[in-house]
Amino acid sequence: MKTRLTALFLLFVGVLYAQDIITINEPDRWTTTDINKYIGKTVKFASPMYVVNNYYNFSNRLTIAPRRIYSPTNQCLPGSSEMAALITSNYTCQITLSNINDYHRIGEKINGLQVKIDAAGQWEYISADSWQGTRDDALLPPSVDGDSVHRLLVCAWNLEYYLTQSFGTGFGPDNQEQHNLQRHKILQALRLINADIFGLIEIEQGQGALKELTDSLGGNYIFIDDKGYANGSYTKVGYIYDSTKVEPYGDLFNDDNILRNRKKMQIFREKATGETFIFSLNHFKAKSSSSGTGPDADKNDGQGSFNYTRTLEAGSVISMSNQIASIYKEKDVLIMGDLNAYAKEDPITTFTDRGFVDLHREFHADSSYSYIYRDQMGYLDHAIANRSMANQVTGMAAWHINSPEIDYFTYNYAIDSTFFRSSDHDPVLVGLRLRPAETTIQPTVDINNAEVLYNGTTPTISNAQGGYIRVFNINGILITDRIIDSEVYPIEGLSSGFYIVDVFANSTKKQFKLIIK
Repeated sequence: MKTRLTALFLLFVGVLYAQDIITINEPDRWTTTDINKYIGKTVKFASPMYVVNNYYNFSNRLTIAPRRIYSPTNQCLPGSSEMAALITSNYTCQITLSNINDYHRIGEKINGLQVKIDAAGQWEYISADSWQGTRDDALLPPSVDGDSVHRLLVCAWNLEYYLTQSFGTGFGPDNQEQHNLQRHKILQALRLINADIFGLIEIEQGQGALKELTDSLGGNYIFIDDKGYANGSYTKVGYIYDSTKVEPYGDLFNDDNILRNRKKMQIFREKATGETFIFSLNHFKAKSSSSGTGPDADKNDGQGSFNYTRTLEAGSVISMSNQIASIYKEKDVLIMGDLNAYAKEDPITTFTDRGFVDLHREFHADSSYSYIYRDQMGYLDHAIANRSMANQVTGMAAWHINSPEIDYFTYNYAIDSTFFRSSDHDPVLVGLRLRPAETTIQPTVDINNAEVLYNGTTPTISNAQGGYIRVFNINGILITDRIIDSEVYPIEGLSSGFYIVDVFANSTKKQFKLIIK
C-alpha cells in the first residue's frame, strides 16, 4: 500500500509540474525584455533556438537566440536603416543559457528547448528534444551536386597563416610542434575534400608551404611554382591540382597591385573534355581595426577600414580577367578567396553590379556563412562567377568545420587533433561540370515582358525564349537550371511548395515568386 501511495504521489507531482510548463510559440524577433513576465517559471519553446556564442562553454554556459546572428553587412546594404535595425535586433535578442554540461558549436539548432527563466536574459537549461548541426553533421564535406553531378571540384581555403619557418612572430605557429599539429589537422580536411584544384590562401611566400602540403598529400597532386621567395611571415595565395584531372593552360598571372602575391589567375584545362576556365584566387586587404586613413578610414557604415582599397582590388580582378579573356579567348571566370568583405559591401557589389553571380546567395539565399566574428555569421570567403561560368556550376557549399568551433581546439592548445578548428575560416567548395560554349537562341522579346503562369497543373514561363531559368526552393537550394528553348516553356518537376524563379537574358534578370499547391 505504501509503494502504491508513493507512486500516486509522484504521478501527481509530475502532472502538476507538467501543468506548470508554459509553451511559447514563434519568438522570432522578440527582445529579451519580452520574456520578463515568465521570470521564475519553466518554459518550453515550440520554435527552435540557436547557439550564437560558445566561448564560455567550458564554464557550462552558452549564448543563444531565437535566430542565427548574421553580420549586418552580410544581409543589408552598408549604412542603411535595415542595417541599423539588424544591429539592434542582434544585440537585444541574445540570452545566457546556464547548466550546459557538454560542448556545442555556434549555429547549433536547439529543438524543444525547456528552461527555467531566472531573469530576462538568464535562463537555466533543463532539456531539449534535439540538437542539430553538431560535429556529427560535419564529419564529411557537403555535397555540391544539384541538378547535375560535378566532374571537377574546386576548393578555396584560408589556412590561417600556414608557415614552415619564421615561427614565433605572432602570426601562425609559435614552434615546430605547433606547426606539425597544424599540418596534421589541415591534411585530414584536404584529403576528405579531395578537390581537383585547391586554391590555398594565407600560406607562406616562397614554395616551401605549397611543397610541404603537396608532398604530404601525395598521389598525383602538383603545385604551381610562382617563382616567389620566402620572406618572414608574409603570406600569399597558391594552387595545388590533381594532374590526372586538370592541367594549367597558359601563364600564371600575378597582380601585385596593392598587395604582393595575393591576387592570382590561372586558366585550367579539364583533361577529360578539353574545356577550360579562369580560376581567380584572392586575398584582399584586411579591415585592420581602425588604422585606415583618408579614403580608407572607417566610415562607420559597417564596412570597416580599407574598404576603398578592397573595392579597388575588386576592380583590378575584373580588369585582369578581361585581359586574360582577350589573350586566350576564354570567357568563363570563377573568382574565389578571402575578400575580407561581406556580401553586401562595396567590393562584392563591384562584382555583382557588373553581372557576376554570388554563388553563396545563388545556392543558399541568406543562410550561407564561412566565418564567424564576434558572434556574427557571414562569408568573407567568396565564390563568384560570371554568368557563363555560373551556368556550369553544379553546386557550392562551405564546409563548417572551423568557424563554429571554439578557439581552444586550434593547434596552439594541442587538445584536439581532429580536422575541426584547423583554421578560422571554413573551406569553400564549388562543383563544376564544364561544357562547350552554348549557342543560345536570341530572345524574341524583351526579358522584361516575361511571365510565369500557373493554372494548377504545370507552371510555364513565356516571352523569355533564349534566356536562362533558375528555380530555387524556399531553402535557397537550386532546383532547375536550364536554357529556355521555347516560347512557352514548362517548368517541370516541382512539387508543392514555395519557389523563387530567376530569369536571365541579355544581362538582365527578372525574378518571380511561385507557389505550387
